[in-house]
Amino acid sequence: MESGRTVAVFGAYGHTGRFVVAELLERGFVPVLSGRDADRLRALAASHGGLGVRPASVDDPASLDRALAGAAAVVNCAGPFAVTGAPVVEAALRTGIPYVDVAAEIEANADTFARFADRARAAGTAIVPAMAFYGGLGDLLATTAMGGWTAADEVHVAYGLSSWHPTAGTLAAGRVSRERRGGRHVRHTGGRLEYHDEPLPVLEWSFPAPMGPRPVIGGFTMADVVTVPSHLAVPEVRTYMAVDAARDLSAPDASAPAAVDERGRSAQIFLVDVLVRSGGAERRAVATGRDIYAVSAPLAVEAVHRILTGRTRTTGVASAGEMFDAPDFLRALSAHLALDVRR
Repeated sequence: MESGRTVAVFGAYGHTGRFVVAELLERGFVPVLSGRDADRLRALAASHGGLGVRPASVDDPASLDRALAGAAAVVNCAGPFAVTGAPVVEAALRTGIPYVDVAAEIEANADTFARFADRARAAGTAIVPAMAFYGGLGDLLATTAMGGWTAADEVHVAYGLSSWHPTAGTLAAGRVSRERRGGRHVRHTGGRLEYHDEPLPVLEWSFPAPMGPRPVIGGFTMADVVTVPSHLAVPEVRTYMAVDAARDLSAPDASAPAAVDERGRSAQIFLVDVLVRSGGAERRAVATGRDIYAVSAPLAVEAVHRILTGRTRTTGVASAGEMFDAPDFLRALSAHLALDVRR
């Protein structure tokens, strides 16, 4: 097994984890499958013709060390990340390898920055949280839209989803986040996170074609409120979710995504519209694609590839837009995303 191409995937048998494993294989990496359930790991390994299996649990540090031994990097796909994030980051730091995760949980991502920034920087280890559809993609788009600007007044990230069939992991992570904030809403304003109880407004957002204008929930806050201001001088970061998608997420009979193609992707279409304002000027970056869970895999794997080939801009804990050349990163995903930047 070539250690330089070996990547441990914790939570490999989860919905997003399976996409990450497939993407790693497609790009010539050797995934090592890890997680709590040994039977599910072995079944996944068999479906790919036999891959390395290393069961591990976040409450057993020695098992995590064994899972990461000899790997060049680790991708954490196991939520809720409030539970798994810190133990797997700790194991990556002990092992001396880069860490990437697909966390969408606001508090878990904030914890990673707060808890590990100094240690990761001192160790010279790259830690990239939220390297996924939520948090990572919005940050890459905002950074690209900024261009040469060193600061802006506002960043707005609007999510247009044709539907949202949440995974069990998404629902579990949402419950953990709501419990941590006592059911309150969160926003990034005045340069910091604030919690509040006011009802969220329904607004209209003029998405570009093919989506067009549609109602969105203002203050439907996603991980962008952690990733974007972690490195961009923007005091106001606001995110919005299409009303229909938000209703799907909260429906009592919400169903998981159903595969409709050979890659296992669902029929879901997304459009992420990022608007940056500075004074009277506006800049925009838009990405369209298919299946928010499937697209998280090329985002995470491209990050691993760039870290392992030395194409990074910093070390320690950093979001996608700070760690990588954002426009170049997005161009590398042209098979998965259509991009439009307007300055």
